Amino acid sequence: MYTKQDLIDCLIKIGIKPTDTLLVHSSMKAIGQVDGGADTVLDAFIEYLKDDGLLIFPTHTWKQMSEEYNIFNPKTEPSCVGILTNLFLKRPGVIRSLHPTHSVAALGKDALEYTSGEEHFDTPCSRNGCWGKLYDRKAKILFIGCTMIRNTYIHGVEEWSNIPNRLMDKHRLLKIISPDEGIIDRPMRSHYFPNGNVSYNYDKLLEPFLYHKVARRGKIGDAKSILCDAVGAAEVTTNFLQKNPRLFDDSNPIPKDWYQGDLIIN
Repeated sequence: MYTKQDLIDCLIKIGIKPTDTLLVHSSMKAIGQVDGGADTVLDAFIEYLKDDGLLIFPTHTWKQMSEEYNIFNPKTEPSCVGILTNLFLKRPGVIRSLHPTHSVAALGKDALEYTSGEEHFDTPCSRNGCWGKLYDRKAKILFIGCTMIRNTYIHGVEEWSNIPNRLMDKHRLLKIISPDEGIIDRPMRSHYFPNGNVSYNYDKLLEPFLYHKVARRGKIGDAKSILCDAVGAAEVTTNFLQKNPRLFDDSNPIPKDWYQGDLIIN
């Protein structure tokens, strides 16, 4: 059974620093038995990053939001992406962004600044929103017991690269309950994948990421985990999308000569 200190040791070993901006995709089940359960997992992250870091969990609601169920209340709407995300929302000091489908919750240094402004964007992963700010903050993205198919950040990279057939042409009429402004109308161009969910093909990025050292493998408890550098991940992926904008339309591996040559990662 893992203790809080065991988990902190795992964070250190995989390469997370207490000053990092860290976004966590997670499978609690994969971590294994923890003394104190899911709350202890959160305690480990919060304690390790509490002074100078920023801890972020996705708190998405895309699964339930629709034109019929169209009012997003950040204080009460549950996340559709796991137990840790929902428990994190209840922690003191956590701030949730006002994005109706792809919100995040943050705790730590600059949390208010980081989460602000999401109500102004009409796409899931705007370059100027929370997902784009991961690049600006040179963040790290941790996948605990889940693979790159959960990599919302790559949806962002595709959006910023203007890849076709990723967003609806028409807006859905969603609303946001803002603590300061009341109900805000937020027309939203949601994700749209006419040829199947491209997320399932994001796993092909792992080998190039490992090759260029923008990702590394490790374990958090029992969970096989991957830690990615947001800047390097975006630059490698953008390079690939310039070669083939439809790269993620299929599961074919990325040609090795695309990334084992002269690709330069800053």
